[in-house]
Amino acid sequence: MRSLLACVLLAAVLSGCAHKKHVARKAPVPAPQPPPPAVVAPGYTETGMASWYGHPYHGRAAADGEIYDMEKMVAAHRTLPFNTWVRVLNITSGKSCEVRIIDRGPFIEGRIIDLSHAAARAIDLIGPGVAPVRMEVIRAPESAPIAAYGVQVGAFRSRENAEQVRAQMASRYGAAQLVERADTPNLWRVVVGSLPTEEAATALSDRIQQETGERNAFVVRLN
Repeated sequence: MRSLLACVLLAAVLSGCAHKKHVARKAPVPAPQPPPPAVVAPGYTETGMASWYGHPYHGRAAADGEIYDMEKMVAAHRTLPFNTWVRVLNITSGKSCEVRIIDRGPFIEGRIIDLSHAAARAIDLIGPGVAPVRMEVIRAPESAPIAAYGVQVGAFRSRENAEQVRAQMASRYGAAQLVERADTPNLWRVVVGSLPTEEAATALSDRIQQETGERNAFVVRLN
C-alpha cells in the first residue's frame, strides 16, 4: 500500500512539472541612441553635370538663411551640409573653382551642383549653361546639425495640387510635407519622409519610383 501511494504521489509531482511553464527573463533593451551627425570628409567626390543660377534668385534668402549673392563663390547641393567647401573642375575646359554650399538643388536628374554666376564664369560655364564636372569636398564644416533626409517628389505652383499629392504620399508612406522656400515663393515642394541617413532616403526614393512610377523623385537634405 505504501509503495502504491508513493508511486501515485511521484506521478502527480512529475505531471505538475511537465505542465509548468518556464518563462525566460528578457534582457533589458537599451534606450535608442540618436543618429550621429552627418560627416563628410575632405576627399569625397562626385561626378555629374553642373549648372548655374542667377536671377531671379539673386537677393533672396538661400536655404541656409543667408542672402544669395550670385557674384559670390557659393553653390547649391542637394545633401552636403551647409558651409561645406568644394572644388569643382569643369572637365571640358579644365578650369576649376572653390565654392561654399549655402543652398539646396539642383532638382534635375543627372545634375549634382548649381553654381553661382561668379563660380560659373570662373570655369567657363556661362555660355553652355551645363557641363560635366568633378566635385571634391576640400573642407567640411566644423559642426553640423543631426542630418535629416527626405524625398522630393514634385514641385507645384498650385498649393491645392501639391496638397493632393502630399495627402496621397502621406497615406502611402506615413509622412509627407509641403515645403515653400524663400528663394522660390509660391512654389510648393512635396517632400516625403524624414530619415536619419542618405542611404535610407535613397531606399525610400527607389521604392517610390518602383511603386508609383514617379521618376522625378530626389533625395534632399532637410536641414
